[in-house]
Amino acid sequence: MALLALVLLPLTACAGDPAEDYCATVQEHQEELTEIVAAGGPTALLGALDAFRDLQEQAPGDIRDEWQQVVGRLDDLEEALEDADVDPQTYDAAEPPDDLSAADRSRIAAAGRALVAPETADALEALQQQARDVCKTPLTL
Repeated sequence: MALLALVLLPLTACAGDPAEDYCATVQEHQEELTEIVAAGGPTALLGALDAFRDLQEQAPGDIRDEWQQVVGRLDDLEEALEDADVDPQTYDAAEPPDDLSAADRSRIAAAGRALVAPETADALEALQQQARDVCKTPLTL
């Protein structure tokens, strides 16, 4: 990872460079994401989805896969909840609504498992590390 930072560091000095643009976007969303994560709760990451999409759009090529992993898993969960007509703020997997079908429960559970899977955790860690190393900005995810 240190080698990657050394390779990318000179890129941040170039005007209009994707890494520079991305770092500006990281700084723009830093406070918002910190507040969302600090508030906690089961929907914190869903609350950050718009910011994550913006970061994904600005991401340089070396971290696009990581953003795709994170945003893709969140999109899947959001879609499963919306399709089931379930409010993410009140949904409790241990006590799902009585009228929720088994298929919807299963889809929501699968999306939740994918979100906390090691691949997604690794992607989140890589994104945070990249923000610290390249952008010199902590990014709380």
